[in-house]
Amino acid sequence: MSSAPNTSVPPRERPLRIASALRGVLASGYGPGDLRRDLVAGCTVGIVALPLSMALAIATGAPPQYGLYTAIVAGTIVALLGGSAVQVSGPTAAFVVILAPITAQYGMPGLLVATIIAGLILLVMGLARLGSWIEFVPYPVTTGFTAGIAVVIATLQLRDLLGLHVESLPDHYIDRVLALWQALPSWRWVDALVGAVTLAALLLTTRLTRHVPAALVAIPLGALLALALHAANPDWNAETIQSRFGGIPKEPPALVLPWALQDPSHGPLPFNWDAVRGLALSGLAIALLGAIESLLSAVVASGISGTEHDPDAELVAQGVGNIVAQFFGGFAATGAIARTAANIRAGARSPIAAIVHAVFLLGAIVLAAPVLAYIPMASMAALLILVAWNMAEVRHFIHTLHVAPSGDRFLLLLCFGLTVVFDMTVAVTVGVVLAALMFMSRMAGQTGIQMVGEHHAIPGGPLPPHVLVYEVRGPLFFGAAQRAVSVLKRIDRELSVVVLDVRSVPVLDQTGLVSLESALAKLHATHVYTIVAGVQPQPMALMARAGWGNREWLSFYTSFDEAIGIARTLGELLPPAIKRSAPEVG
Repeated sequence: MSSAPNTSVPPRERPLRIASALRGVLASGYGPGDLRRDLVAGCTVGIVALPLSMALAIATGAPPQYGLYTAIVAGTIVALLGGSAVQVSGPTAAFVVILAPITAQYGMPGLLVATIIAGLILLVMGLARLGSWIEFVPYPVTTGFTAGIAVVIATLQLRDLLGLHVESLPDHYIDRVLALWQALPSWRWVDALVGAVTLAALLLTTRLTRHVPAALVAIPLGALLALALHAANPDWNAETIQSRFGGIPKEPPALVLPWALQDPSHGPLPFNWDAVRGLALSGLAIALLGAIESLLSAVVASGISGTEHDPDAELVAQGVGNIVAQFFGGFAATGAIARTAANIRAGARSPIAAIVHAVFLLGAIVLAAPVLAYIPMASMAALLILVAWNMAEVRHFIHTLHVAPSGDRFLLLLCFGLTVVFDMTVAVTVGVVLAALMFMSRMAGQTGIQMVGEHHAIPGGPLPPHVLVYEVRGPLFFGAAQRAVSVLKRIDRELSVVVLDVRSVPVLDQTGLVSLESALAKLHATHVYTIVAGVQPQPMALMARAGWGNREWLSFYTSFDEAIGIARTLGELLPPAIKRSAPEVG
């Protein structure tokens, strides 16, 4: 139902349409039937998001209500301003590995300030029309770091799933694994049993039906089991939200100053250079992951629902949502693929469904906070383990390893390993750079220059004997130009005119221009006239700026046939000039 952006116009030239999804849906006709579908879908997603938002807040190192505040505030703002009609935004599992270290080092004020920085970066990215840049992140990179994040998330949940006594987990993955291993003797069978039953219920419900959210069955079952065990023996206590955090406040999100938020586990937020630099780098990492995940989620949503989305409007909405949410106690939010898919399956028609999901969560805080406090921590951990499993997409990971080219397999494993051992920022940076280098290597292999033989069709028939045509294929960029153009420097025949057929050269960069100019200067030094034929617009503009049109020994034409006619005339008039002993120029 949403209006599609005009994809025939370059992104930077299209007007930025804030709230394009909502306006498009309303303009196309929105009736009572659509509203009913959105109400059902919003409540369904709210049921899914309720325990998940709390679990993600806990995994991040924040009290559970902050996850609900994030989904309520950011979810509403992004739905109102965004470019995807059916996407649902809120806290996501992918953020855990970035946010948890920030919370551990700076506390909640640092986490909120870092997210404000991320929101500003996202806002600038959207205003600069960078939404389409998501297409330049290769599939092996996204698959690799997503699977790596899933492994880290699942590992972190072992503490609550087994009831391990660990004061604090180290920052690095290997150290975390060692700390959990050393804490294994402290495991508590009550937590382990509750976690195992919850996980089994999640898996069984998922297999049996898609009409009932698995968390709606499994989380209450885990809570009832914990209550039954405690009733049977007061010493059989599973840790709950109540026992760890003192419950969940019944108040809705209230206005706060992020940098002044009180965090009992940390002192005031430091504002020295080291803290500012650390928070700025963390904000950049949050923005990078938020942009990737929200736009990937929007792409998935468009594919499932058959609607279009505006990536630039979506980035602006994510930026505004992440800025405003911090002033109400929220933290980083982005498009959530699983909740978006559930929203579509439940029949969502517009962003109103995502707004209903936020209202549902607000009602849950106000009306059911005391009940939510009885949810066991082990049940939350089981839910996140299932989220991590789904996030890893193990089948796709293995399938990619089987069918992908060797370079892509290496890239996938490298990004996976870097995410686990270091972090997502390192993995994405290294992955994108390596993918770009591999792509340039492949493109360089497609670029070359070869002499056109007599068997090639030349307009007007054969050329004079001292005229040669060389065909240039592929983009002449810095990775391919030197090797391709070197052919022209090795001409050892007597010639009067050389024609360069560049009809298959769509792009010419400065390195290609310099390399080509060096080879042409060699031809000029031996009194050979050069004609560049069939020049496309981008190379033509670059050659014109370089002043090629003012050289007596060189001419270039957009029409190949016209260039060949000129070459035939000059070949009959000019004497052959090139010698084997011609000096190298350039």
